[in-house]
Amino acid sequence: MLGHLFLLSKGPILPAWDEIPGIIAVWWSGLGETWLPRLTGALVALLAALVVWALGRIVLAFLAKQARKTKNELDDLIIEGLQSILAWVAFSAGAWFAVKSLEIPSLTTIVQAAVIVIMAVPLTRVATRVVSFLEARIASKTETKADDIIFEITGRFSGIVIYGLALILALDHLGINITPFIAGAGVMGVAIGFAAKDTLSNLVAGILLLIDRPFEKGDRIELWSAPPNSATWGDVVDIGLRATRVRTTDNIIIVIPNNEIMMRDIINYTGQGKNIRLRIRVGIAYTADVELAKKLLIDIARELDWVVDEPKPPLVVVKSFGESSVELELRVWIKDARKRIYTISHVTDRAHDKFKKAGIEIPYPKRDIYVHQASPTATTLGGNKRSAT
Repeated sequence: MLGHLFLLSKGPILPAWDEIPGIIAVWWSGLGETWLPRLTGALVALLAALVVWALGRIVLAFLAKQARKTKNELDDLIIEGLQSILAWVAFSAGAWFAVKSLEIPSLTTIVQAAVIVIMAVPLTRVATRVVSFLEARIASKTETKADDIIFEITGRFSGIVIYGLALILALDHLGINITPFIAGAGVMGVAIGFAAKDTLSNLVAGILLLIDRPFEKGDRIELWSAPPNSATWGDVVDIGLRATRVRTTDNIIIVIPNNEIMMRDIINYTGQGKNIRLRIRVGIAYTADVELAKKLLIDIARELDWVVDEPKPPLVVVKSFGESSVELELRVWIKDARKRIYTISHVTDRAHDKFKKAGIEIPYPKRDIYVHQASPTATTLGGNKRSAT
């Protein structure tokens, strides 16, 4: 249209007022002959996409109802995936053909490249659903954890791979040579590796955590970085590629870098199940009845509902002879590791009361001082006086 203006005006000089009606007439004629069919084609493409989307929803809703009647889960997965990508595919195809109908090469290329990138969204959703389906059907039925790790890593990185490939295809469609970008990305990657070595270290540690599995989500672990005067253990709520999040019993979220976790001893209270054994030490005086103290401690332990007899019933042993007490150790299994502190507190409180009523002394450190009388023998040498004891 601007070409018509330049052509009719014989250059970039503005036309005279009496020439403007003729120019408008020519422009309108060109619009009717050239752009009207193109706009009509674009509109038809968009309407066709809308019709396909509406009909597809109706058909897929019917198929989904039929699929729910079968025992096979694969058809449900396929229909669910089609439902999630139907709108993306329909309207992306409509936009593709719409801009193609406009016959504007530059705009067509840009929109088609954008469609390629946009299509990565439904493809990522489908990939995630497929990985989840395979994980539920395969990984859950095997005893090894290798397949669980493979599926989890695949699920985390599938989106990155799909978006990366879509971006490369889009740039290639735009006619951009990506080889220099790849070479530059390699050099930049080395520079970033040195600059962000801590972040990359946490990333590698996160992958190793997924492979090694020292703990799972929901496990209760001991914390070494808890704030002062707060709980020192908590439940794992998320294992990320950079950091792990733990919720303490004070409802505080602590974010721990994965690299720090890999360099420490990890105390997992629920890694092999919820039941753990506690060892609670109690000191009694040397003059106390040891057997009675053992019986009282076992009776106290059995007052708790979560104390169990499997794999071993409560037991009290003489652990050592201290400076001022006989050290007894109550060994008791509980069926919920999260009640560890409550168990220790209960046994300690009740032992104090029961021992006091039974006349069993819980001693405190004390010293007996014996003074020996020195002999009067003295020897004088050079005015110095010595005494022998």
